Amino acid sequence: MIIIHECGHFLCAIILKIEVDKIYIYPLGGISKFNLSLNSSIKKEFLILVMGPIFQELAKNLLLILLPKYHTMILFYHYGILLFNLLPIYPLDGGKLVNLLLASFYPIKRSLIISIYISYIIVISLFIININNLNLNIIIISIFLIYKITKEHQQINYSYNKFLLERYLNNYHFKKSKIINNKEKFYRNNYHLIKIGDIYYKERDFLKKIYKKH
Repeated sequence: MIIIHECGHFLCAIILKIEVDKIYIYPLGGISKFNLSLNSSIKKEFLILVMGPIFQELAKNLLLILLPKYHTMILFYHYGILLFNLLPIYPLDGGKLVNLLLASFYPIKRSLIISIYISYIIVISLFIININNLNLNIIIISIFLIYKITKEHQQINYSYNKFLLERYLNNYHFKKSKIINNKEKFYRNNYHLIKIGDIYYKERDFLKKIYKKH
């Protein structure tokens, strides 16, 4: 189930001509890493994300036909893996979907920060809810998720600087535009005019000034 789920992400990425970096397989799910620009289309990233659950659902239906006597086991593993992977915890698929939704309304850096805080809250809440039924699996999963969230948290500034550098080095064309007043408020899928005092700077000219300093 996990391998088929990750194959959904993998095949969609190949079709969209996105290079696959690594695929990690864990007991309760997998994590696929793509060489995907942080300035890529939100719709494109959304398609890659949802194809995992879609492939898993198709596999579940096929297995029910081929192995009807394992009906209960198939459903147990399918929904266990699916629901776990769709938890709004970054970097699980659910957390990434929440981040994409937030990135549609908030600057990319803020969307990342909110996603991380939501992830911490969900993991801690689930741990507290299960405090009376703790077992080794719950403890290991909780520690693993906190580790992954913390790692993503530590990478926020790096990721945002990479996002800005991609903007500076490449000519992206976006249909939407926004007026912002500092470099911390860049959005995905938007072109920007940056207002500093009474002066408006084109996005590329503004970034050029930043990177010339370095």
